[in-house]
Amino acid sequence: MLRNAVLGTWELVSYMAQDNQGGPITYPLGPDALGLIMYTTDGYMSAQIMRPGRPAFDRPKPDGGTPKQTAAAAAGYLAYSGPFEVDESTGVVHHQPRVSLLPNWLNGTQLRHSKLDGDHLTLSAISTTAEGVEINSTLVWKRTPEHPSE
Repeated sequence: MLRNAVLGTWELVSYMAQDNQGGPITYPLGPDALGLIMYTTDGYMSAQIMRPGRPAFDRPKPDGGTPKQTAAAAAGYLAYSGPFEVDESTGVVHHQPRVSLLPNWLNGTQLRHSKLDGDHLTLSAISTTAEGVEINSTLVWKRTPEHPSE
């Protein structure tokens, strides 16, 4: 079962996007984006992805950045968590964000088409811009080794 196969923690290998008109491949959070996605046995998931090299805040506190630093931190980060379900017949993973950096994702469902190949999981999604152009985002994840307890 796909649901059981995705359980655990995965580290981001790549995050790229391309429009349906054959435009160039882009890297929404840079070609070296970092991230983790976790699927738990009790049916929850959490995804955190960031652009490396975001400017540090002036003070090491959540509210310690200038407006420009705060905007750059948010623009270079994607995070959401909530329940997930897997449609075993189609391989589509349904993420249902309960918390999200993107307010528009709350109380909705994010569909992720999946492909599992050994220790690599590819999740892809299609979104539509305000101009009606479809964007296909593809994220490749690699299973992390089990972290030993201390």
